[in-house]
Amino acid sequence: MSHPSTDDRAVTGPSAPEADLALVGRVRAGEQAAERELFHQYAPGIYRLIYRLTGRADSAQDWTQDTFIRAFSRLHQFRGEASLATWLRTIAVSVTRNRMDTVLRREQYAAPMEEAESVASPDASSDPDLRERLDAAIAALPAGTRAVYVLHDLEGYTHEEISAQLGIVEGTSKSQLSKARARLRAALAPFRNSECA
Repeated sequence: MSHPSTDDRAVTGPSAPEADLALVGRVRAGEQAAERELFHQYAPGIYRLIYRLTGRADSAQDWTQDTFIRAFSRLHQFRGEASLATWLRTIAVSVTRNRMDTVLRREQYAAPMEEAESVASPDASSDPDLRERLDAAIAALPAGTRAVYVLHDLEGYTHEEISAQLGIVEGTSKSQLSKARARLRAALAPFRNSECA
């Protein structure tokens, strides 16, 4: 099921700096160098955001490209109510949510038993470091909870901004963040206990 598009709405945040408006103007005028400049300036941050939301490098690469395809096709809608970075991140979240719905449906039918076995029997012989365990714990969060956690704790969005981007009320954003933090604490507890031993 596709989610309502949030990239067409103004997102609360600082207005676009003059440099953003100038760059967008050059792209709109058909300057190819400006298109490359916009992509190279913002693609790494968009990739990191999508990777944090999905935990999948291949999806993050593909969906970063999808984000910029959508952004370039809708650049005429950019009004500068938010910074260009915020506008692009909003598109990236929308693209990611829509693509994840498709991926999750496909995975539900593809190999449910294989997935259950891999979760039920982690390899105890290899003890990953905290960073790996944290990345895995974030990737294991339910999609909605993970999106709120990534946007709030890793990207620095407020609950008001998250509610606008994800189409949820602020209370839901706060509740999802609390659930995410509790799950991450539980997932990292064995690591913390072994470090203290």
